[in-house]
Amino acid sequence: MKNYLLTKRILDLVFIIVFSPLIIIVIFISVFLIKCSSPIESSFFTQTRVGKNKKLFKIYKLRTMIQNENQGDQALTTAVEDKRITFVGKFLRKHRLDEVPQFLNVLKGEMSIVGPRPEQEKFVKKLSSEIPNYDLRHDVLPGITGLAQVEVGYTSDDKDEIKNKLKYDLKYINDISFVMDLKILLKSVSIIIFGSGSR
Repeated sequence: MKNYLLTKRILDLVFIIVFSPLIIIVIFISVFLIKCSSPIESSFFTQTRVGKNKKLFKIYKLRTMIQNENQGDQALTTAVEDKRITFVGKFLRKHRLDEVPQFLNVLKGEMSIVGPRPEQEKFVKKLSSEIPNYDLRHDVLPGITGLAQVEVGYTSDDKDEIKNKLKYDLKYINDISFVMDLKILLKSVSIIIFGSGSR
C-alpha cells in the first residue's frame, strides 16, 4: 500500500493539472448560480475536519444551504430534504458539485481525490468511542469521493448507516489500488453527470 500511496499522490496532482480548466469553469458557474439565488450569502464556506492521522484541516465547499445567522459554518449532517437547502443547493448536492473546491485541499496535500470522507472532530470523537475500528479511517488521506459515497450516498446520523459506510471505508483502505480508485472515479463521474446513485 505504501508504494501505491506515493503513486496516488502523483496521480492526484496530474489529474488536477489536466482538469484544472474544467474545475475552474465549474466553480465559476456554480458561484454565479449561488449568487443569483442568494445574493447576500457567501458562495463558499470552510469547516474544520479530521484528516490523516487525525490531523485537523479546513475543508472547502460551495454553500448549498441558507446560512445560519448564529453559525458561521454549515452543519455537517444534513437530511436530503432539509428545508435549509436552497434550490441551487439541491442541484449542486445531487451532482456532488458542492465538493469541487476540495481540489484545493488535494493540492495542499490535505486530501486525496479518492478516500474516506473527512468528518467533523466532534463526530469523530463520539463515533470513535462507540464504533470499533472507526479510527482506522484516518490511516489514509480523506477523499473528495470514496467507495462509501458511490455505494451508499448521503445517509442520516443513524448508527447502523454509519457502520455500513465504515464497512466500505475499511474495505477501501484494505484493498486500496489504482484499479479500485479508477472504478470509484468512473462511478463518481456517473453521479456527477446523471445524479444517479446520489441518495
